Amino acid sequence: MAKAILIKDVEGLGDRGDVVDVAPGYLRNFLVPRKLATVATPALIAEAQRRREAEERARREAVERAEETAALLRRTVLTIPHEAGDDGRLFGSVTAKEIVDAIREARGIKIDRRKVRLEEPIRTTGTHLVTVEVAEGVTAQVKTIVTPAT
Repeated sequence: MAKAILIKDVEGLGDRGDVVDVAPGYLRNFLVPRKLATVATPALIAEAQRRREAEERARREAVERAEETAALLRRTVLTIPHEAGDDGRLFGSVTAKEIVDAIREARGIKIDRRKVRLEEPIRTTGTHLVTVEVAEGVTAQVKTIVTPAT
């Protein structure tokens, strides 16, 4: 068996950066010509390991930053003025863009409007909880107060 380091994900064999044992002919005739793998030397194996550790560290730091942002958003109370009738019903509704703009103004955090999860449009004045997806798997409930605009 020959050792190979995968350059790209190979179905049924492994993911990018994995060190795998394959038949020498498979490595020489299929993987290397298609630039899917390279022959594994001790130096290349060490480099692949360092790269994998760096990627894992970067992923962990991104999750930590997302958790910090989510904690900040959970403590945030947004106040959004909107045109409303005497009965408290809005003319129109509060949109995800308005919520994102209010978050940017209040905390200076840029969030994509598609990450704001509204179960149904906000059409009344009062207090509403809005779910914001900060990163994949990390969400925060933001307290949003809709007031009648004067």
